[in-house]
Amino acid sequence: MASLLLSLLTLAAQQAKHRFVQKTRTIAVTQERFLLTLLRAYQDTELGRQLNLSQINSVAAFRQQVPISPYSAYEPYVERVARGDRNILTPDPVIYLNLTSGSTGKQKLIPVTKRSRRMLSRANQVSLGFAATAAAKRGRSLGKILMTSSVQILGHTSGGIEYGPVSVSAVRLSNSIYRQIFAHPYETLQVADSLARHYLCLLFALRESSLGMIGATFPVMALRLCDYLECYAEDLIHDLETGAIAPWLVLEPELRVKLQRQFSAVPQRAAQLRHRLKTAGRLTPKLAWDDLSLVVTARGGTSDFYFERFPQYFGNTPIFGGIYSSAEATFGVYHDLDRDGVVLALESGFYEFVAEEQWGETQPKTLLPSEVVVGDRYRILVTSYNGFYRYDNGDVVEVIGFYNQTPLITFRHRLGGLLSSTTEKTTEFHAIQVMQLLQQDFNLPLENFCITLSDQEVPPHYLVNIELPVGQQLANPQAFLRQFDQRLKEIHVSYEVKRRDQVPPPRLRILASGSFDTIRQRLLQRGIPEAQLKFPHINEDRHFLAGLVVEQEVLMEQELGVSS
Repeated sequence: MASLLLSLLTLAAQQAKHRFVQKTRTIAVTQERFLLTLLRAYQDTELGRQLNLSQINSVAAFRQQVPISPYSAYEPYVERVARGDRNILTPDPVIYLNLTSGSTGKQKLIPVTKRSRRMLSRANQVSLGFAATAAAKRGRSLGKILMTSSVQILGHTSGGIEYGPVSVSAVRLSNSIYRQIFAHPYETLQVADSLARHYLCLLFALRESSLGMIGATFPVMALRLCDYLECYAEDLIHDLETGAIAPWLVLEPELRVKLQRQFSAVPQRAAQLRHRLKTAGRLTPKLAWDDLSLVVTARGGTSDFYFERFPQYFGNTPIFGGIYSSAEATFGVYHDLDRDGVVLALESGFYEFVAEEQWGETQPKTLLPSEVVVGDRYRILVTSYNGFYRYDNGDVVEVIGFYNQTPLITFRHRLGGLLSSTTEKTTEFHAIQVMQLLQQDFNLPLENFCITLSDQEVPPHYLVNIELPVGQQLANPQAFLRQFDQRLKEIHVSYEVKRRDQVPPPRLRILASGSFDTIRQRLLQRGIPEAQLKFPHINEDRHFLAGLVVEQEVLMEQELGVSS
């Protein structure tokens, strides 16, 4: 039944993809139709009346009449929505409030309605169609999916509206038909304890020798799943052999009863996995599932750094980005495997682009999708069915090409996510490119890294904070530091110019094992949901890594010469 259902879903997705592709050839018409349809539906909301949306009958009039706005302009309206007021931002009842991660600023609440959910579902369906087509070209087929994102809400507003991470609403509000392609019962995602949830999802998925996909919000979460599989391999195999769920798991009693009823022993599969574990000395997803077709996780931004470690766990399994979205909006649909570029999601929002020379303006001039230039970077604005118009969430994207008439974009960094000793403006994207190259230069995968600034000197030094995998050593730390400096000069022109006489030499700090797990716990304690946890790889907060053990601090020869 699951196989038939997956076939039907794939067929429907490929049809949706075909319709989407047709619209990429007429982007101006498609975008204008989307905008005017939205404005007619939302013109009688409180904000719609204040903006005189009923008087707008063209894209030009919309751009002239409606101001570009950040979240702070919408916050008073959202607060009223949270209290239960109706017809404020959306004509439809708000059924959920997406909570942003807050990893790069204050957490925000974003209205979700059945209509806005349909827009997201449409993008996901198109994405599935692209994935199926691309996988088929490589002789692969889609199968059941393993994913471990929690579906627990964080709470209810005073008006009784559920709120929580977007990853929660994405599953909770999805069509129940899609849950049939999970490789584990839906109840596994209701488990509160993170370890127990990951363990149970793995346990049920390991029963399936032909698992097709592994899904994770971010690559770091996929690697965490791999850690759980490796660490608890013996326990998982024991449970598969005996048919009893581990008694030591922290698991709600009612969920334990439900899940135990759905679980039974598979001794042959247990024997197969035990043999592979004994032969390889570890259990990885690629060893556990021969037919793994895709890893579905976020691409672009910070992802590339973590992808360096994927081959040891997933072999050459392709990575597919799914959709590029945030709690606020859907921006793009991935159209191929192992590629960062997304096709602008022209059925999910109305988009405008702000060129770099306009970033300092309060109401900058904008470009339409047909006007952007390949190779340039832009802030992206979106108007969508959550009730926000010309909304700027701070994402900076680069246009890398066109798909028919529609831009191909990739996320680079968040606006404001910059590191400057003087005025060089190093971005997270710069830092990730450098650290990727260093891992290749020294044949040494890093556990994690974060570049900060020293707090005693003016101008401050770059502090290159790295954690090495357990058992690994950096043979020549000074060579690593020299190469960091050189690579950053090659990639970032402004750094190269200012390093000549303004920016002091960088310093390398090798942190004790487990340091970034400590940072992870701190971020979770701040209230950032696990599925939305993004490690910042640059941080201007001089105390972000305070309290961590520095095993070795390394200075460049240039600085050692001055100090001597």
